[in-house]
Parts: sequence; C-alpha cells; structure tokens
Amino acid sequence: MTISGSRCSDAIRGALAGAVLTVAAGTTPALAGSPAQADIRPLTIQAQGSFFVGGRDVHSDTLSTAPGRGADGTITVDQMYVSYQIPLHARRYPITLIHGCCLTGKSWETTPDGRMGWQEYFVRKGYATYTIDQVARGRSAFDPSTINSVKMGKTAPDTLPALFAAGHEEAWSVFRFGPEYPKPYPNLQFPLQAQAELWKQLVPDLYAALPSPNPTVPNLSALAQRLRGTVLMSHSQGGVYPFQAAALSTSGIAGIVALEPTVCPAPTGDLGPYTKIPILVVYGDNVEIAPRWAPRLQKCREFIDAVAKAGGKARLVELPQVGFHGNSHMLMQDRNSLQVADWLLDWIDRNIEKKS
Repeated sequence: MTISGSRCSDAIRGALAGAVLTVAAGTTPALAGSPAQADIRPLTIQAQGSFFVGGRDVHSDTLSTAPGRGADGTITVDQMYVSYQIPLHARRYPITLIHGCCLTGKSWETTPDGRMGWQEYFVRKGYATYTIDQVARGRSAFDPSTINSVKMGKTAPDTLPALFAAGHEEAWSVFRFGPEYPKPYPNLQFPLQAQAELWKQLVPDLYAALPSPNPTVPNLSALAQRLRGTVLMSHSQGGVYPFQAAALSTSGIAGIVALEPTVCPAPTGDLGPYTKIPILVVYGDNVEIAPRWAPRLQKCREFIDAVAKAGGKARLVELPQVGFHGNSHMLMQDRNSLQVADWLLDWIDRNIEKKS
C-alpha cells in the first residue's frame, strides 16, 4: 500500500485534498480453500478514513463494576461509526451501506469465502462508499450503565435491556439457506463451505434496548445531509432505516435501495417523502415459501404499489424475475453477488445518476 499527497482528514467530498492511495490487487489473503481472487488491477482511491455521526453525553454512577475502576463519570452514547473510501473521479452520489440484525458493517466487506465484497466493488465501479455500524453495534458504542446498575444492586433485574444473539440454527432459516437447519435449498448461491466465517460475523444485538426512534435513523439523516447527497442501501433489519430517515427529511437522500427489508412503511401513511426519491426494494429467492419472509414481501409490495400510485418512482424486484436464482437473504455474500451488484448499479445509474 502506498500513499502520495497529503492525507485527507475531512470526510466531505467537496473538501477533499486529493490524496491518492493505491492498493495492489491480491494483497488481502482469501480464505483457505476459497475460490481464487480475480486477476484485477490495483485499486486507486483518493481518500479513506472514518468518523462518527451523532452522539450524546450521559452521566452515570454505574459505568463500571470492575475492581479498582471508577463507576462515576460521563460517557458518549448513540453515536454511529462510519468508514469511507473515495475513488478517483468518483460519481456524483456515494453509496451508504447499512447492515442488518446481529451484524455490522463487515457484511459489505470481503465475503465469507474470501471474494470481493460490495464495499470494494462499488469503489472499483466509481462510487464512494460510506459503511456504517448501527448505533450500539460493532464500533458504535453502547451504554453499559443499565446492565451495571443491576449487577450493583441499584435496580431490579427486570430493568435489564433486551439482548439478542442469533444462533446458527435460527440464522440458517432467517438467512434462507434452507427450510430448516442444516438442509439447504436447491441451487443455493450462498457459499456454505464458508458458513463458519459468517457465524463469526454475528454479534449481540441491543436493538430492542435503544430509544425510539432508533438513533441510527437521525444519524443517517445527518450523514446524508453532510454528504450533500447519497444513495442509502440497506439490508434486513436496517432496511427500514432509509425510509424512516426520509420521513424526517429527504435532504441529502438521492435514492433508496432496500435489500430484503424486514418491514416497509405502511401504505396508508404519509407517502409524500417517498414520492420525491427513487426507491428500489429487492428480495432474493425462496421468499414466498419462507413463513417469516412471505408476509414481509407482501407488505413491501403494498407499500411500493401505494408510492407508485401516489406518483413516486418506486419498484419492487424479486431477483428470479430478473434472471438471478438461488439467492439467500445474504445476497451481498452469495456466489453471484457481483452480478447482482452490477444489476443494482445499473438501476442506480439509470434512475438516480442520470436523472439528477
């Protein structure tokens, strides 16, 4: 890895100093036994880095239960971590990547079997990428004071926050690898030989313990405005966040691509914000036969139909309808992930980039 020029410290594209960073192809080792990385050219970018959006200070006397460590003090919570890479000659709108339940921004990086993830692929296609960790997930800190308060005997056990961890068995069906663990669907695109690497990505989820609205939502709205325009691309649990951010303000939201959202806005609500921005909702294969997913697909159909009837540019696509078969819930990690990415980028190019 070589860097020439000054390092850009400002995440705003308009203030970039023009630093150039080149990463040689093949410097990241693939998972042992995985398909070989494609023979690709070095990746040249003008800037990369990270920053936080949002956050608030809280004072607590239950910050620690560790011996010898002070329990009283002030911490910052509800901040959202963002990492970014910006290519040379970037297209107008960057893509902001928003992960789902029990996961982090790692979802968009290298695939479990060592292939290129969408975070890098989009940069190679000319799009700056901004990858978040939801509030209280990954590199976005959570508030430990409620847990410590119970351990210290200051509050009752029933005040403990809800904490969820997805087991391999449940994740198997939720991610639609198959109808039940460990039976796969025929022609499944997810690389099951690397499933152990996916299980390592799962982290405890404090979603239910967060205040309402989820702080990730206003943070996304603030990020979109800070970038002066971005495509919000979300997945699963995070699928609804771009819609909720648009309900706060459409400023900075150039478009929404929601991949297998667990919920869509109600078709009977205020559809005004959604008529102002292009919207694409995407689901993979075997959705109609999955009890958890079929109702979600139907509700999103109703939402998209309502937005279209209200004059918005909204579309829902099931990947088999456009020639992709066997895709799981983790479609950004499936074996045909780059082909799916090309289809999505074409939609973005035609409906957002060229329409601006």
